[in-house]
Amino acid sequence: MNPCMTRRTFHKAGVAAAFGMTALQTTRVLGANDRVRLGVIGTGNRGRQVMDFFLKHPDAEIAAVCDVSKSAMDEANAKLLGGKAAAQGDFRKILDNKDIDAVLIATPDHWHAIQTVMACRAGKDVYCEKPLSKTIHEGRRMVQVARETGRIVQVGTHRRSGLSYADAANLIGSDKIGKVAVARAYDTTNMFPLGIGKAAPSDPPKDLDWEMWLGPRPLRPFQATITPFKFRWWDLYATRFADNGVHFIDIMRWLTGDELGPTLISALGGRFVIDDDRSVPDVMEGMFQFASGRMIVFAQYETSGNRALPRQAFAEFRGTQGALYANDASYEVLPERGGRYQDDREARMEPITKEFGEGYAQHVRDHTRNFLDSIKTRAKPRADVEIGHRSTSMALLANISLATQSTVHWDPKREQITNNPDANQLLHYEYRKPWTLD
Repeated sequence: MNPCMTRRTFHKAGVAAAFGMTALQTTRVLGANDRVRLGVIGTGNRGRQVMDFFLKHPDAEIAAVCDVSKSAMDEANAKLLGGKAAAQGDFRKILDNKDIDAVLIATPDHWHAIQTVMACRAGKDVYCEKPLSKTIHEGRRMVQVARETGRIVQVGTHRRSGLSYADAANLIGSDKIGKVAVARAYDTTNMFPLGIGKAAPSDPPKDLDWEMWLGPRPLRPFQATITPFKFRWWDLYATRFADNGVHFIDIMRWLTGDELGPTLISALGGRFVIDDDRSVPDVMEGMFQFASGRMIVFAQYETSGNRALPRQAFAEFRGTQGALYANDASYEVLPERGGRYQDDREARMEPITKEFGEGYAQHVRDHTRNFLDSIKTRAKPRADVEIGHRSTSMALLANISLATQSTVHWDPKREQITNNPDANQLLHYEYRKPWTLD
C-alpha cells in the first residue's frame, strides 16, 4: 500500500474535539418540490459566478455564505443575495448548521479536500469546484468519504453537462471516426511580460484571516501576488496545469472513454520567459498514454496566446476515419483519406457539422441543475467525485513527472507509481496542525 495512504499524521480525537464536529449529522430527505438550502464556502470570483447560476433555479436558496475575506463575503452577500444570507468567517459554522442541505465549495485548491470531507461527515451534499484536490491522496480520500457517508459530490467540470460533448462522446464511442489514437488540447494565453507581477511580503488586509486562508499549508507572510485569485500560480496552493487543465483533460478522457486513467505520464516545462512571483511553469506540456492504445496530449502555454488547434476547437480527436474538433457549442468532423502505401484516396466518411446553440452559461446552469436533481433523487451526478478524482489525478501526475524529471509509470487501479517508489511521497504532503482528512 502507498505509505501516504496509511500514515497517521494527526490525532483524530483531538482534532474532532477541536472542530466540534460529529461523525455524521442527520439531514432531511428532500422531495421533488422542496427547496435546497445551500451554504457557500468561498465567495471570490468563481464562487460568485456559480452562486449566480444556482440562483437561477427556483428550488435553490443560498442561506449562508462564508469567506476568510469579510469584504469579499459582504460584497457577494449584498450584490447577489440582498444581504439576507447568514455570513460566517469560519466554514465550520456552516457545516454545523442543520438547516443547510448542501454546500458550494469555491475556495483555493488546497482547501477542497478538507472542506469536502468535513461537509460529507456533517451530512451535507457538496458541489466542489475543480480541480477536485491538491493531491492524489486527498482525491481518493474524498471519494472514500463521499461513499461512506452516502453524500452527493458534484465536481465543477461543467462541460460534463454540455450537449455538444455528450453527442461527440457517443459518436466516438460508436467508432464512427475509427480508432482514436491521439487526442489533443491546448490552453493558451500571453502573460508576457508582467505575468502575475511581483510583490514583497506585507501585512494582510485587516479584514482577511490570513492564517485561516493558509489552512493546512505552512505559515508564511501575506503577499499580494498570492491572493485574491493569483494563488493559481503558486504550487503550494494550486497549479495552473491542474486548475484550468482539468477542464481539457476531463473532456478528452470522457470522449475517448479512458475513464480509469493513464499508465505512462511524461511532462516537460519550466519558467522560460516570464519573470514574476509564480512558482509554476509558464510553459508546460504533458503526455498521457493509456492501456487502450491511445495518447492524450495537453499543453499550457502562457507566453503566447495564438490558438494551437484549428476551427476554434476546444479539443481534437484524431481517428483513422476522421478527425473531430469539439467546442462548447458545436463539433465538426473532417474526413480522413488513405496516406502512404494505402490504395484509397477518397474520403473515408462524410464530413459532419453539428451545432447545439449553447455554451458556457448553459453548461454551468445545467450542471448546477444536475446537482440539485441528484440531491433529491440520490443518483450520481454527471461529474461525480470519482470522475473528478480521475481527471484531477492526471494533471497532478504530470506535475509529479515534471518535478521528478522522469516518465511516471502509474498503476491506475492501485494508484501507485511503480517505477520510482520514492515519487509516491508526492501523492500527498503533511498538513499543518490541526487540519486532517481523518
